[in-house]
Amino acid sequence: MSAQPQTPDVLADLCERSPAYIRAIAPYQPGKPITELAREMGLDEKSIVKLASNENPMGLSPKAQEAIRRAIPELMRYPDGYALTRALADRLDVALDQIVLGNGSNDVLEMVAGAFLAPGRAAVFSQHAFAVYPLATQARGARSIVVPAKAYGHDLDAMRAAIAADTRVVFVANPNNPTGTMLEAAALEAFIARVPSDVIVVLDEAYNEYLAPELRCPSVAWVKRFPNLIVTRTFSKAYGLAGLRVGYAVCHPEIAALLNRVRQPFNVNNLALDAAVAALADQEFVDRSYALNAAGMQQLTEGFAKLGLAWIGSFANFVAVELPRKDGASQAGVVYQKLLRQGVIVRPVTGYGMPDHLRVTIGLPAENERFLAALAASLGS
Repeated sequence: MSAQPQTPDVLADLCERSPAYIRAIAPYQPGKPITELAREMGLDEKSIVKLASNENPMGLSPKAQEAIRRAIPELMRYPDGYALTRALADRLDVALDQIVLGNGSNDVLEMVAGAFLAPGRAAVFSQHAFAVYPLATQARGARSIVVPAKAYGHDLDAMRAAIAADTRVVFVANPNNPTGTMLEAAALEAFIARVPSDVIVVLDEAYNEYLAPELRCPSVAWVKRFPNLIVTRTFSKAYGLAGLRVGYAVCHPEIAALLNRVRQPFNVNNLALDAAVAALADQEFVDRSYALNAAGMQQLTEGFAKLGLAWIGSFANFVAVELPRKDGASQAGVVYQKLLRQGVIVRPVTGYGMPDHLRVTIGLPAENERFLAALAASLGS
C-alpha cells in the first residue's frame, strides 16, 4: 500500500517535534550569487562585479588548478587526508595528530560546538563577530553570551569577565569578520592565559594570510602552552579555494581526538585535498594575493575619503564602509539596492548589528573602480 501524502497539519506537527532552539535558528545568509542577481535584474552575468563574499579576486593558484586536473581520474576513490595533514604538520611544525581537517573552517567551528556545547552550556563571543558562532551555539541548545564590542572589535577584558560557570567555549576571530579589526599578539596571548583552563578558546584566523607578516600571531606555537587553545584557518581566502571548502584546526592531540569523533567521515573531498596541498606550496601566489589586497585596500579607502565617507580600519581582505543617515534613517540598505541595479554586489551587515555599514571585498583594480563609481552614483541619486 502506497504512503499517503502528508497534510500541512501533519507536517507542522512533525516540525514542532524539532527542539525549539533548532526551530528558532535564522539560517545563515550568504552573499548574493552572481547568477541570482543576473536573473533578478536581467543582467549579463559577465557584467556583474561581486565584492560580497571575501573571495580571492585572483582566483586560485595555477598549481592548485593543475592538481585538480590530475585528481579527476581518481574521483571514484574515497578521500585520504594524509597528504594535506602531513603538509600542514610540516609547515606548522606540529604533530600529525594535532591537525583536524574540515569542509571549510566553518566545519571545524561546528565540530567544536558539537564536541563541547550542549543544553546547559554557554559560549562567549563578541558583538559584530562571525555569524557561525551564534548559529553553531544555538544548534546545540547552548547559551550565547554576546559581549559588547569596543570600537567594533573584541573587548578582551569584557569577554574574560563574561565567562560564566557554564561557559565551555570562547570564540575569537582575528582579524574579525565583518569589521576587519585585529587584536595584537601580546594582548591576545595575555587573554588566553587568563581564560580558565577548562574553557576552550577558539582562535579563528581565516584571514591570517592577509595580515602583514610582522602582525601575525605565533598562535600555533601557543598551543603547546595552552592545551585549551584551538587555532582554525582556511584555504577559502588568500589561497582562493572557497568553492572547494577546505579548512583545518591545530590543537592538542586529545582535543583533536574529540573533534574527530564528531567529524563526518570523508568530510573533505579529493579535489579540495589535492588543491590545498598544491596551494600550500605556492607561496608566490599567496604573496601576490597579499600585495594585490594591500593595494586594493588603499584604492578603496582613498575612494571613500574622496566621497567623505568613514570606514572601519581593516586588516583583512574587505572593509566596512559607513553610509551617512538621511533624516535619521539608515541608508545602507537603499544604497545596497542601488548598487545591485548597477550590477555591483556588496554585503549588507545589518544582521551583525551594523545597520549603517556595507562590507566590501577587495577586488581587482578595475572591480574596485567600478564599485567606487557605482557608490558615488548611488549616493548622488
